Amino acid sequence: MSKQQLAAILQTSAQFPPPVNGSPADMRTWFEGINAQTPIPDGVMTTRVLSGPLGGDLIHYPDSNDKCLIIHFHGGGFFFGSSRSHRVIAANLARASGVAVLAADYRLAPEHPAPAAHDDALAVYKWALEQGFSPSAICLSGDSAGGNLAVSTAMRARDEGLPIPGALAVMSPALDFTGQSESFCSAADAPLLTPELIELFKHAYFGAGVPASPYLTPLNSDLSKLPPILIHVGSWELLRDDSVQLAERLRRAGVFAELKVWEGMCHSWQLFAPMLDEGMASIEEAAVFARAHLVG
Repeated sequence: MSKQQLAAILQTSAQFPPPVNGSPADMRTWFEGINAQTPIPDGVMTTRVLSGPLGGDLIHYPDSNDKCLIIHFHGGGFFFGSSRSHRVIAANLARASGVAVLAADYRLAPEHPAPAAHDDALAVYKWALEQGFSPSAICLSGDSAGGNLAVSTAMRARDEGLPIPGALAVMSPALDFTGQSESFCSAADAPLLTPELIELFKHAYFGAGVPASPYLTPLNSDLSKLPPILIHVGSWELLRDDSVQLAERLRRAGVFAELKVWEGMCHSWQLFAPMLDEGMASIEEAAVFARAHLVG
């Protein structure tokens, strides 16, 4: 493990904390700013497309297989984040997979509470089908809140009679909003995503109560008949058990689920990919998984 790399990154990040008592706009400006300088691979081509209510960035390279598509839903607690803030993940997914990647935008809370983001994510998938992509040629990907959106979208497609995608690849998906899992205690010192921040996200998107819809909390829902899924999570993060439990329940439902717990990694370590070996390795493994399961 690149302990020195991660320690240096976290030390630098600590010098740029979120604004105290900041408005949603302030928080989003801060988040976009700290990710704006992250380098992406050379040669990447980006086209803005009208996918879903807010559109997205279609990222590819001259030799990309444009018959396949990875749709990546960014993280940020349904509160902040964008196709641009998470471009390092999307661009490296495209580079490593040889497949076009759509970095999808969706409406954010608190201006747009649940289920706005989930509705938008499903609309993005429907858009991809309308563009002529075969469902078996589509992988839904996402990190944190985006991982929730990826799993939920596959479930809704199944339940609405739409063809399901060919694969799922999620990174530290946020699935259990009760705060009762063991990792909430054992990883209490985890950086970046804290209990306080999770409460902020929950209140902004879900309101005062615990969400009851199976599509908002897919961990406790019917997980049968979903496509093969790759799940990556760090050992040093509050959401670790969300991924562990997801893999267990998927397997019990007869779904192929590959889980990898990355020792010593914290939440959203993929955003540090150019500076952190494990960040790039996680993205590249997700890209290989997606490409191996797509037909197109």
